[in-house]
Amino acid sequence: MNYAIIGHDVADSLAHRLAARPAHLARLETLQREGRLLLAGPFPAIDSIDPGPAGFTGSLIVAEFSDLAAAQAWAEADPYLAAGIYASVSVQPFKKVLP
Repeated sequence: MNYAIIGHDVADSLAHRLAARPAHLARLETLQREGRLLLAGPFPAIDSIDPGPAGFTGSLIVAEFSDLAAAQAWAEADPYLAAGIYASVSVQPFKKVLP
């Protein structure tokens, strides 16, 4: 089943995001290689693809896991959470309809 993982950043997280990004992306690339990643990306803090110093307010990951507990365990091991970038993370089932 697919699960949506939504991380909400603490204020002024950009510098910490940049430092933890390689480890965060490595985990996403593993999901992608396994064919389990539907999409992933950050929420810009302003209406721009490149928000510059405004940074990001969080992230969305939609991926396949065996069950909710597995998705939650994966989310809890995210380098962004460990680095204090995410103030909170939610995980919920996601049903893809389109495309």
